[in-house]
Amino acid sequence: MSPKLDMHPILRGFQHRNFRLFFIGQTLTMIGTWMQYIAISWLIYRLTGSAFMLGMTGFALQIPILLVSPFAGVWVDRFDRRKLLMLTQALALAQALVLAALTFSGLIQVWHVLVISLFLGTVNAFANPTRGTFLLEMVESRENLPNAIALNSLIMNSARFVGPSIAGAVLAFAGEGWCFLLNAFSYLALIVALLMMRVKPAATRAMNAHWFEDLKQGFRYAFGFLPSRHLLLLVAAVSMTTSPYQHMMPIFAGEVFGGDARTLGLLISGAGMGAFAGTAYLAGRTSLRGLSRIILIAGFSAGLGLMLFSQSRLLWLSLLLMLPIGFGLIVTATSTNTILQTIADEGTRGRVVSIYHMCFLGTPPLGNFIAGSVASRIGAPLTLLIFGALCTVAAFAFALQIETWRAAIRPVYQRLGVVK
Repeated sequence: MSPKLDMHPILRGFQHRNFRLFFIGQTLTMIGTWMQYIAISWLIYRLTGSAFMLGMTGFALQIPILLVSPFAGVWVDRFDRRKLLMLTQALALAQALVLAALTFSGLIQVWHVLVISLFLGTVNAFANPTRGTFLLEMVESRENLPNAIALNSLIMNSARFVGPSIAGAVLAFAGEGWCFLLNAFSYLALIVALLMMRVKPAATRAMNAHWFEDLKQGFRYAFGFLPSRHLLLLVAAVSMTTSPYQHMMPIFAGEVFGGDARTLGLLISGAGMGAFAGTAYLAGRTSLRGLSRIILIAGFSAGLGLMLFSQSRLLWLSLLLMLPIGFGLIVTATSTNTILQTIADEGTRGRVVSIYHMCFLGTPPLGNFIAGSVASRIGAPLTLLIFGALCTVAAFAFALQIETWRAAIRPVYQRLGVVK
């Protein structure tokens, strides 16, 4: 085990050398990933000018997570997670190089982007649950797991703030191809970090049952328990209804505010700043107590923020309104992930995390597809107003069940020592 360092509670995950290496590598990798996401949106908007195609691009990137993640979770529980994560990063690096080459050569077409997005989405369907379950192996302590989860979300949202800002500048002065190439190089950071780690051999994972039996067991475990079922349904609803804002942003940047790629970067970074603040707050927490109340507040924050943003025509006000959207979405997701991973048994952790990612990252393609179709008929502002209202309704439905939820999870918290 890594030597203990005297650190502030918000940084206690850094007591572990493996997690420190992961944090550095993953931060650089995620900055590159967000640069690619923004560049792809801008490229599709430049090539087509179509809200529908923006929605289709998001659909292609994320639909594999909805369809593949549950199957990926079975293999995450069976195989070496560090090696599996290294493989996914190598494949992601390859797709970024192909995308850069096509763009620099001037051969890039919309169908290329859609196919590559489908491939990357499939890779991410394996990478996301692998990365999530690998956290416990890196910190070597269930006590520090909630902090590691929050710090991992902090990585994602720091990158969500920094990546689009860099992408906006690169797009304005050099073009999409350089964003893709820089993203390819960024994957090397995490690969090197993984190679440098000294990880204890993981506990023996389920290998005896047929993979389909493991899959069914994972779903029974996740949806058969009332607290996890309600959390998964809420995070699916919040994610599906709020995520389309990202793919609608080129329309707001270009048509509503009369801006360019730098305006797009600012708007996405505003949501990233809100998400960063939310995960920083969660990283400083030392207990699961009170998370249900935080999840409820976050759900309302995302929905109401999106409704107000959709009707704003002032850039400075819209930038401010991106804060509660980013805060609400990521705090709902991170808090849910923290509870699910803390209460999950080691033998089912990979499947539980993969089902969580199916709900959090797999439902947005449905939202993107629907939002893109609706926006092409009634416009992006009215579409986001409707989606924000639906998010608020989902949060209200969770509020009606919150006392039942608390009563059901209390025995588990007592067993874990969270409450007496």
